[in-house]
Amino acid sequence: MVMVKNPRSLNGVVVTSNLFGDIISDEASVIPGSLGLLPSASLSGVPDGKGLCNGIYEPIHGSCPDIAGQGVVNPVAAILSVAMLLLYSLNMPRESTLVEMAVREVIESGVCTRDVGGTNSTVEESMGDLGIHPMNIITQS
Repeated sequence: MVMVKNPRSLNGVVVTSNLFGDIISDEASVIPGSLGLLPSASLSGVPDGKGLCNGIYEPIHGSCPDIAGQGVVNPVAAILSVAMLLLYSLNMPRESTLVEMAVREVIESGVCTRDVGGTNSTVEESMGDLGIHPMNIITQS
């Protein structure tokens, strides 16, 4: 009920089993407006910022085999999953922040896929390059 009434109080963190996590993450996708925007992590422990925390990182929507090759998958969740990997498993907070900033910059410039009201597809250069943009920012910093 907290997820529906006051999602900000959770600060983006919900600890639960895999079954309920899958259900809750689908419900949580209505908050930003699309499954294509949410990264997820299944971690082996609680990240403390001092050591490495093993994990599996992926968009909450999985690999979307049903729409593969159509150019409609939003790459944001996959890219933000990399940001989470950098932060929690590789202890690279600066690089993680740079990836998040690059994603924000691209979205704020008006480049977005149809699932969030945009007109871009992942076949076009603009949205397809979103995966490259964060890496360019990291390597230039």
